[in-house]
Parts: sequence; structure tokens; C-alpha cells
Amino acid sequence: MEFFDYFEEVYGERWPTLLESLKGEGCATKLQFDDALEPYFLDEASVFAAKALAVEPGMDVLDMCAAPGGKSLVIASMLKGEGSLQCNDRSPDRRLRLQHVLENSLPESWRSIINVSGYDGVKFGMHKKECYDRILLDAPCSSDRHVLNSPSHLEVWSVKRVKRLSVEQGSLLASAVDALRPGGELIYGTCALSPLENDAVVAKILKKRKMMEFVRIEDLPEGADRTELGVHILPDKAHGCGPIYCAKMRKVC
Repeated sequence: MEFFDYFEEVYGERWPTLLESLKGEGCATKLQFDDALEPYFLDEASVFAAKALAVEPGMDVLDMCAAPGGKSLVIASMLKGEGSLQCNDRSPDRRLRLQHVLENSLPESWRSIINVSGYDGVKFGMHKKECYDRILLDAPCSSDRHVLNSPSHLEVWSVKRVKRLSVEQGSLLASAVDALRPGGELIYGTCALSPLENDAVVAKILKKRKMMEFVRIEDLPEGADRTELGVHILPDKAHGCGPIYCAKMRKVC
């Protein structure tokens, strides 16, 4: 099957072990900010990616593709009710889930600075040019762990779709760059296995947008791999966590 052949070529001798780990249960950490609030369980690798954005109270932050909301909770916990957080998702159904998570898992004082919107992320930079100090782009991706555990999705998986997604991801990342203030930083992330959706997307934006520079993410969790331009957390080395890829960039002018 194309899926297995493709990733065997990408990962080589590592693939059989990685494949088995992808079939297993993931790892999750409990986010609960008050005993009276609803807990949320989020992959520890996703928590790392959100924290890598290095948000501080008072900043203006955009979570461009925010649903279902786990990373938004992490960002809100760093803002502590100071600054602003725009949580965006163009899907009405996913946005309802996002609103539920925010309303039921965050203290009211933290929710007061949050705005939920449904813009098309590709057009965000046009309408919100240089408005944000920090941006998280958790881009729609192949979601390969889910694909592997869903026969119907596995059947229709193709390299052609991966390449199409990488183009869409590049458009979203370009929009995020336009929405970022000079001196601001962004995290580009996916839960994809393919370098085409990860480093390749980042490399292309760094080549096209000369005002962006690569930022090395420090203090990696155990088992994380460094790629040329980012960090890849995969379950075979990271105790079941991931897959999560993230890369950090800064707008220098």
C-alpha cells in the first residue's frame, strides 16, 4: 500500500518500530486550571509546541487554526488574562467545539481577552496585517496517526494529497507571516510524518520571505528529534507522544 511504502522510504530502518508505536496509545497530560472547571487532555508534544511560542502576559496572540482548542488553553494560561488571544477556525462545527472547550476549561478572567473568529486563514494576513506579537499556526495536515488507525482514510491516502496539503500549508504560513508584527515570532506546526508538510514548507517560506529568520527551539523533551529547521516528536522515541512537528521563526523587519 502506498502509505507504508512511502514512509518506509522516508524513515528507512526506523519505520517498523515507528509504525508499531503509531498504532499504540498516545500520551496525554491533563490541563485543568481550577477544580470546578472541565479538564482537557492534550498530547504532551502538543503542549510543548504551544509553550515553544514563548507567550508572555500582555502580548497580542493569534491561534490561526485553533480548533479543537487544546493549544489555545496553553496559550491562555501563559497570557493569564492580559493582552489578547484570537482563536480562529473557519469550520463552523470545529468552532463550536472550540468555544465549548474555552468556555468550560478556562477561568472567566482568562476568557475575557479571547475572541473566537471564523476567517479563512489564507486571507488572515490581508485583513489583519502586522497585528500580532505571536502566532501559532497548527496547520491542517495529513494526520497520519489517525489515518493509520482508520481503514477508510488509509485507503484513500496518497502522496499526491500530501503534496496538495503542503501547498495549502505554505499559503497559510505566508498569511501568518503577513499578520505578524516586526520583531514577532511564530510557530508552524503539524501532526504529519512527511518532511513535505514540515521542513519543506518552512524552507520555502524562509526563501520567499527574507524578513523571516529561523529560531532554534531549545530545551527539547526527551526523545525529540531535531530536523534541519524544526523539531519532530515521534512516539517511538518519545514514550508514545506525537507525532508533532514544530518550527519557530522571527520577523526581523
